[in-house]
Amino acid sequence: MRWHHVVALGLLGLSLPVHAADSTHPFRIGERLTYEVSWLHITAATAVMEIAGMERAESHMPAKLVGTAQSRPVLTAFFPVDNRVESEIDFTTLVPKHMTFRRREGKKKEDIEYVFHQQEGTVTAVRGGTAESLPIPVGTQDIISCLYYTRSVLPLKPGASLTMNVYHDKKNRPVEVRVEGIETIESRWGDMETARVLVIMPFHGLFMNQGNIRVWLTTDERRIPVRMKAKVILGSIVADLVDGVSGVGLAK
Repeated sequence: MRWHHVVALGLLGLSLPVHAADSTHPFRIGERLTYEVSWLHITAATAVMEIAGMERAESHMPAKLVGTAQSRPVLTAFFPVDNRVESEIDFTTLVPKHMTFRRREGKKKEDIEYVFHQQEGTVTAVRGGTAESLPIPVGTQDIISCLYYTRSVLPLKPGASLTMNVYHDKKNRPVEVRVEGIETIESRWGDMETARVLVIMPFHGLFMNQGNIRVWLTTDERRIPVRMKAKVILGSIVADLVDGVSGVGLAK
């Protein structure tokens, strides 16, 4: 079983204070979300998503999205996982500029790098020591930036949807996101009102899934993904938020 792209964090570079974020987004630099990832009712991994600050450039405000996934001892004994995804983005537009993926799963070791040239409409992909340039639509997302883009742009109303282009594995892939409904779920912070969002996946994304992924976003101002669920070959993988919420998102 592969755990790459399980959300898809440690602070890197020059950190900025939390209040330095663009107020138009529901998240801020300094946000850190920790998840327990379970499979067949076993807590198999810990995943962290974090927005790290970087030194401000003259023309834009950069940030780094960092996602890590590490297996727990119960899984490490027969299939160790230690993955890290980093995506440098323009924090105003939320488009990626540079993504690296350090993948360590079992005996598999792989390093992937994408350099996005958004204005030119190309991406340089480096994989296995080979580099090639491929065309992309302007505004293309990567496998981690697409989640933050969805949190910022998608209206959390039943029936709302959006489609974005995600570059992954040498291909441009249209990803559709739909709000299925409003649902109250139980959490360690009490009942939370969430929007249940269906992500129609044409590739293996957050999980090595065998179909679509569902994400539950809080309907408050932070739009936090408190749960993610995907079917795999045997059963389902569920990622539940265990740290990163402080009194928001509670159902009224």
